[in-house]
Amino acid sequence: MLLERKKTNRYSQFLRQRYRAILGYTGLICAIAGVVMLSPLLALIFYPEEIGLAWGFALPGIFLTVVGGLLWRFLVPKKVISLSLSEGSVIVVLAWLLAIAFGTIPFMLIQGLNFPQAAFESTSGWTTTGLSVVDVTQASRLILLYRSNIELAGGGGFAIIALSAISGLSGAGLTSAEGRSEQLAPNVRRSAKLVLSIYSGYAVVGILALWLAGMGWFDAVNHSFAALSTGGFSTRTDSIGYWDSPAVEAVTIVLMILGTLNFLTSYFLLRGKFKPVVRNGEVRLMALVIPLCAVIVFFGVAVNLYETMGKSVRVAIFEMITALSTTGFSTVGYGDWNSLGWTILIILMLIGGGTGATAGGIKQFRIYALYRALLWEVKRMLQPKNTVTEPDYWQGDRRSFLDDSQIRTIALFVFLYFLVFFVGVIITAAYGNSLPDSLFEYASSLSTVGLSIGVTSSDAPVGLIWTQIVGMFLGRLEFFTVFVGIIRLFKDLPAVFFGK
Repeated sequence: MLLERKKTNRYSQFLRQRYRAILGYTGLICAIAGVVMLSPLLALIFYPEEIGLAWGFALPGIFLTVVGGLLWRFLVPKKVISLSLSEGSVIVVLAWLLAIAFGTIPFMLIQGLNFPQAAFESTSGWTTTGLSVVDVTQASRLILLYRSNIELAGGGGFAIIALSAISGLSGAGLTSAEGRSEQLAPNVRRSAKLVLSIYSGYAVVGILALWLAGMGWFDAVNHSFAALSTGGFSTRTDSIGYWDSPAVEAVTIVLMILGTLNFLTSYFLLRGKFKPVVRNGEVRLMALVIPLCAVIVFFGVAVNLYETMGKSVRVAIFEMITALSTTGFSTVGYGDWNSLGWTILIILMLIGGGTGATAGGIKQFRIYALYRALLWEVKRMLQPKNTVTEPDYWQGDRRSFLDDSQIRTIALFVFLYFLVFFVGVIITAAYGNSLPDSLFEYASSLSTVGLSIGVTSSDAPVGLIWTQIVGMFLGRLEFFTVFVGIIRLFKDLPAVFFGK
């Protein structure tokens, strides 16, 4: 009995040490989130008339920065430790929940939203969804910029990348938990710096390109951030359709594609190594799906709806890319689209973007892997019984193989994804929405897309708003991270606090 008690005490002490580190790393992430919340105040240089709104960002931003910084300063161990995937999951879940919670405050204090509405807008921003209950015609410039900033930060995995840049070993568990297991360089810190460089460079070039295409500077900054993060918040009620400009649409398409590409693929592109890019299964899938779906939508929907052939072509291409990349910008409404067009959009939203990118959805790699596994299974049935084969795929410039364990994990994820999707659809329909509307809107929520056919609004039922919030959160953190993090917390907290 005494021996058992000593073992329990040692385990409790061990957990307390681990949770000191976990809280310290969470504090750093919160400090970064606080700085992001303060960042819109830089715009006061250009819009001094909005100085009266500064306190709405300063209060939560300063508090989160200071408290997070203190946790980081005093709780993180001096000696670098290696975090497990489950510990990384705890940090990710805590950090995102705190960022979302404090992120509601500016929307409540400045925009006058109630808590569910503010929580929806904050979640939509940090998860890069882009669904909105804010009337952009009545919103201040600081609020509009704040929405774009949290999308840019959330899309880049703000906390995870920054934390990985500080400590190599501890960053590995966090990067995996946040859904970015592929590295650009052997060292996590080096890899994180490369990602930040690529991401920042794209954002700056995007701003200049959109300005040259005809946007004002303020609109260009917001839409570059939102396109690159595949977020989709716009400063206009008509989104990209407000400009009705082929040049603006072309630049936005490039930014959306860059945002949905795996950062490893972008790295090879920038270095001029095109062979790994061409071999990449996600790139091949996009190269097939986007033209195919665009042709179907052009002949099945757009050609009979819009006044010119050029407009029909533009709509067919833009809307397919915005759905597959999970960005959520739009150039037209979908109320006059037929069922074929809606079906294509729903399928593309569920597929989603690249793994290790800013996009949401099931992810193109999983779809490609299941396709390869299907071909492998058929081939195996036709071969002699004792033949040993494995489906292969290219990961960067390395040839990798899918084993049964990986395929099983992917299949379980896809099953869980559709389970949550259909539960969300049922709840959405229970609030009086039609089945097509429910399928469309919850696919947009769960895949963090942001396209809407009107179900999402400021006067939507509170229960529906929370259902979408849960979908956006689960979709951004990819289920397993959330479940593992929450289970680990409930399992460890009794031992941490009570020694049980």
